[in-house]
Amino acid sequence: MSLKKALITGITGQDGAYLAQLLLGKGYEVHGLVRRSSHAEVTDHRLRWLGIEKDVHFVDGDLSDLAGLMRTFKLVRPDEVYNLAAQSFVHSSWQQPLLTAQITALGVTNVLECVRLECPEARFYQASSSEMFGLIQEEMQSETTPFYPRSPYAVAKLYGHWITINYRESFNLHASSGILFNHESPLRGKEFVTRKVTHAVARISLGQQDELKMGNIDAKRDWGHARDYVKAMWLMLQQDKPDDFVVATGRTTTVRDMIRIAFNHVGLDPDAYVKIDPALFRPAEVEVLLGNPAKAKAKLGWSTDITLEEMIAEMVDADIARLKRNA
Repeated sequence: MSLKKALITGITGQDGAYLAQLLLGKGYEVHGLVRRSSHAEVTDHRLRWLGIEKDVHFVDGDLSDLAGLMRTFKLVRPDEVYNLAAQSFVHSSWQQPLLTAQITALGVTNVLECVRLECPEARFYQASSSEMFGLIQEEMQSETTPFYPRSPYAVAKLYGHWITINYRESFNLHASSGILFNHESPLRGKEFVTRKVTHAVARISLGQQDELKMGNIDAKRDWGHARDYVKAMWLMLQQDKPDDFVVATGRTTTVRDMIRIAFNHVGLDPDAYVKIDPALFRPAEVEVLLGNPAKAKAKLGWSTDITLEEMIAEMVDADIARLKRNA
């Protein structure tokens, strides 16, 4: 029996790395689309952290290059396609709105076209985002909650979400979207708030930093662990029928409390180190996000295994280990 083939765009990101690890553990042949870089040792650092960089088949490509993507699909002939690639940093989307639209929005159409034309039997996963809810229209957001995006990134993600539904309905593709709420890990980039905090806490605990500058610490988020969330991605593509699912913990926490958890882990008082910097506030803030994962739990049998406190502790410990190793 031949191995299932999976193609992951964005394989060098946090989710791509954990998903690759999951699929390799299930016996898949994993192919990863990567943008050409002269710094390959930087590009695959997350895969190296997990010890799987030699088990993945890398293919050069870019979501904006339809011709190149078509060649990749002809070569790989995947059974499952996971589209995780994006310009995924919300703050940068105000500085780079056109790039964000080209990759995070139109790039989804390019990948769907490749599926439609080259491997219409393949199953497709689109990484949608809780940021699409933006100015929330319901206290707890589900698959039926109206969207109100509040950043160029969220608008682009909303296009990707709806074009996936459109291709599913127009061309009968097995195309599903996961509306994932915030999910973090030691592999998160330092530009994201949780890793910014845990890295700073690690440095402060080691005497390498004196303060942590933050923006709106009263914003609330529903945080889970990326390792839990990639399981939901895989489960969606194992269903008989494609569908869209909110993936969340159902618990919301302020940035302030997340900071407190991180500082408490190293026995420090956050009030002594946290400074508010108005320059770090978003032009249009998303104040609260709280997901309702009932559908994913009922239909996918999915649940979380890692608590917020366990995740933050893991992230702080990993950052301390990195800093000590590089000292």
